[in-house]
Amino acid sequence: MSRYIVALTACPESKAEGIASKLVEDKLCACVNIVHNVTSIYRWKGEIRNDNEVILIMKTEKRLQEALHDAMEKVHPYELPELVVVPIEWGSRKYLEWISDCVVDEP
Repeated sequence: MSRYIVALTACPESKAEGIASKLVEDKLCACVNIVHNVTSIYRWKGEIRNDNEVILIMKTEKRLQEALHDAMEKVHPYELPELVVVPIEWGSRKYLEWISDCVVDEP
């Protein structure tokens, strides 16, 4: 089982930096990348929606995924925030160690 994860969410561009900064400041993520200009087409409450969003790519340790979820519930503006976790199967040892050095010891 992988010790490290990449977590993904979509959010409004106006909220992205605030969410990313909070997650890094609280040491839940070592790094959050903001990918701009994403078009999301999805079904919500019986309607097909088409929105311009950004994607946040969050790097952290698997042991923090529940704490990350709890934080996202508080800081994310959507009624149902997306949070999808993908295990990191391989990464450079020094980069993965850097992730561990940047996140909180205990959630």
